[in-house]
Amino acid sequence: MATVVFIHGTGVREPGFSALAGRVAAEFAALRDGLRVVPYYWGGLHGATLAGGGLSLPPEAGVSRGIGDVPAEAGPDDETSAWAVLYADPDAELALAAAEAASTTERPPGSVPPEQQIQTLLEKLATQGDGPATELGPGLAGAASELAAHPLLGPAAAALPPDELAAVAARRLVARIVAATLEADDPLVPTGDTRDTAVDRVAQALGAPPRGAERGLGTTLLRLVSRGASQAVVRRRRALTEAAHPAAGDVLRYLSRGEAVRADLRVLVAGLKPPVTLIGHSLGGIIALDTLITAPLPQVRLLVTAGSQAPFLYELGALPSLAHPAPLPSHVPPWLNLYDRRDLLSYVGAGLFGERVTDIAIDSRQPFPASHSAYWTHPTVYRHIAGRLP
Repeated sequence: MATVVFIHGTGVREPGFSALAGRVAAEFAALRDGLRVVPYYWGGLHGATLAGGGLSLPPEAGVSRGIGDVPAEAGPDDETSAWAVLYADPDAELALAAAEAASTTERPPGSVPPEQQIQTLLEKLATQGDGPATELGPGLAGAASELAAHPLLGPAAAALPPDELAAVAARRLVARIVAATLEADDPLVPTGDTRDTAVDRVAQALGAPPRGAERGLGTTLLRLVSRGASQAVVRRRRALTEAAHPAAGDVLRYLSRGEAVRADLRVLVAGLKPPVTLIGHSLGGIIALDTLITAPLPQVRLLVTAGSQAPFLYELGALPSLAHPAPLPSHVPPWLNLYDRRDLLSYVGAGLFGERVTDIAIDSRQPFPASHSAYWTHPTVYRHIAGRLP
């Protein structure tokens, strides 16, 4: 009797695992008579847990933990949330100001457009290079030139007094620079103090008098940010961590202490009659491949991975059992690797291992991260596997 050992992926726990394993067994039973499906539930014994009950989490504002307590007023606030909005969309505050402008009316002949003064100052700023914001890195000149021709600048200028417009423009320029830094994954992201000092300096270059670095942040933009939003996120950190840590924690724990998981899988397979197929989803695929590489399992005639990061870890030099460019050992059986282009956690192996791996594209028509979990409800997945079972 042929046997399939199903190895689950990251973050899976009961009762979800039993439902998943039951679905897999039912799908295979409909395609092949007499096929035995044996689940390997490693998450219960070897999965990640917060052993100390979350003692590694920083205390919430105002919650005492003794020496080194964080004062209640410290921590994220509405200003931080507002800057998060600007990093995501540097034009957000400008658009809000423009929306407050009165309906467009015909200007009297010879009248000066309200944006003309700041346009002139922006164009002058563009000639100064990184100038007043040099500590933020490159980009000020280009951002100033772009803003001078921005279609929202005129309506915003009609709605705001010159000093406030200068501050809004300064925040927009600085947000554009920081957003570009974040997008480029630059490890040198400025602190809030550095950012605010640059905002104040740029605002003065645009005609505003010296003021506090915050420049009135919140009078318009904070209408997008409900009061206490950042504090709510901090309060929810424990819940967010406890919800997310099994998935990320399982990977970290396996990469640092994975031998026990592999040992238990070897014991399970040793008690099965051939032919055996190992099917691993996500981290389960890494576990299956690592186990097969580290010691021959002659019962296993086929390896199947779905949504697995094993090829990526190998190329990265992080696969525990095999370092690039060493080839797969000859005792590793044929490998069927299923991936979905929309699954950002799936990778292909043929480019690294040649004919030892057969990559098959699956299209769940789901966005990520749903695409990472949609393999086991996709009939095509089971047909591809069933057609190759020994």
